[in-house]
Amino acid sequence: MDARTVIVRPVVSEKSYALIGEGKYTFRVDDRAHKTQIAHAVEEIFDVKVAAVRTAKVRPKPKRRGLHQGKTRGWKKAVVQLAPGERIELFEGAETA
Repeated sequence: MDARTVIVRPVVSEKSYALIGEGKYTFRVDDRAHKTQIAHAVEEIFDVKVAAVRTAKVRPKPKRRGLHQGKTRGWKKAVVQLAPGERIELFEGAETA
């Protein structure tokens, strides 16, 4: 699996930005990707050293619009802990804005 297909997009939320201070970055990843693939993809794309990876499946939520019912799509989330002293500039610029 290619590094660009493993990492889908960064997760933008209050909780994910609070974790940036601890050196943890949150990404939406491919459902089939495992921790080793995620670590290699982050190292390749952002040129940083990864210390640990934690993954979680985000469950679909029920939604309703009038009489029509459905669910949101479930997805996989990865929280990547970088080695001490490492950081991703893409997130740092967005945090101060």
